[in-house]
Amino acid sequence: MAVQLYQAKAEFFRMLGHPMRIRVLELLQAGPTPVRELVAALGVEPSSLSQQLALLRRYGLVTATREGSTVVYALAGGDVADLLRAARRILTEMITDQGALLAELREPG
Repeated sequence: MAVQLYQAKAEFFRMLGHPMRIRVLELLQAGPTPVRELVAALGVEPSSLSQQLALLRRYGLVTATREGSTVVYALAGGDVADLLRAARRILTEMITDQGALLAELREPG
């Protein structure tokens, strides 16, 4: 049972391991966004974005609603935004630690 749980977690993090998906989630933190605005902000082909959005929907990270002929995407819940903020904090700490190490290496021995 535990092995399946860890496999599911690993698959979840692999799914997040695509720069466009991360950027989409970050853009959606500002609020619901029409697809055309996501395409413009990302500078990608609509078909490429559509594939990424479909995967994010399949995992339940985003929702889609239709407003007339426009599809608007939003984060599925606050947990997604919390996850992105946590990742930013972790990366900031990693980069800070690397910066300190680099400074030490540059000091004359």
